[in-house]
Amino acid sequence: MKWTSLNDLRESYLSFFESKGHLRHKSFPLIPPADDKSLLLINAGMAPLKKYFKGEEEPPRHRMTTCQKCIRTPDIERVGKTARHGTFFEMLGNFSFGDYFKKEATAWAWEYLTKVLEIPEDRLWVTIYQDDDEAFEIWNKQNGVPAERIIRLGKEDNFWEIGSGPCGPCSEIHFDRGPGYGCGRPDCAGVTCDCDRVIEIWNLVFTQFDGDGNGNYTPLAKPNIDTGMGLERLAVVMQGVNNLFEVDTV
Repeated sequence: MKWTSLNDLRESYLSFFESKGHLRHKSFPLIPPADDKSLLLINAGMAPLKKYFKGEEEPPRHRMTTCQKCIRTPDIERVGKTARHGTFFEMLGNFSFGDYFKKEATAWAWEYLTKVLEIPEDRLWVTIYQDDDEAFEIWNKQNGVPAERIIRLGKEDNFWEIGSGPCGPCSEIHFDRGPGYGCGRPDCAGVTCDCDRVIEIWNLVFTQFDGDGNGNYTPLAKPNIDTGMGLERLAVVMQGVNNLFEVDTV
């Protein structure tokens, strides 16, 4: 892996997914459209695309990729205290509206990180939802990730849902920055440690259920893919700097 500017990372990602048949779309405004009363500000790459995930409108293409400007405040008390939290950031994302699913999403994520960016595989960890045996098999058999580097976590960590509506298990890719960034505790160097050594860089959401908000899930006729990777976090990895505020943001 070699030092790469933030602008080059953005272009690299969008071009890669264009090569996989995705429509590149510019960042949507930070203010949600007038008919979306659920948000004050756009907080994720998928937020402006909810109408396509819900089937309310036909997307311009069933594969899309964006680098969406976002504002997120739930972790605002951690900003400036960790290396990885920020309120304003850009989120790289690739999306499938009833087109491809887990096999393609994981394969392309692994290809981009390990082949395009040349991040060493032995510095990457994968987490999956505890009951998602399908995701485990795909990561292990198809993508060659060793079983000991695939960690099963519970609903709080690896199942994405907000109230009722489309939801599903997710799979996160984490990067080990090395012992110099660790907390020194005996259990450090694992993805469940809250220090800045092993950081999440990419979340792949497998939107395959319609939840009623009460723990009941109905499989969707056409499952979707929603991924998000913080551009600044990726730049931290590729530039070898200490935190989000030291990357070459322009």
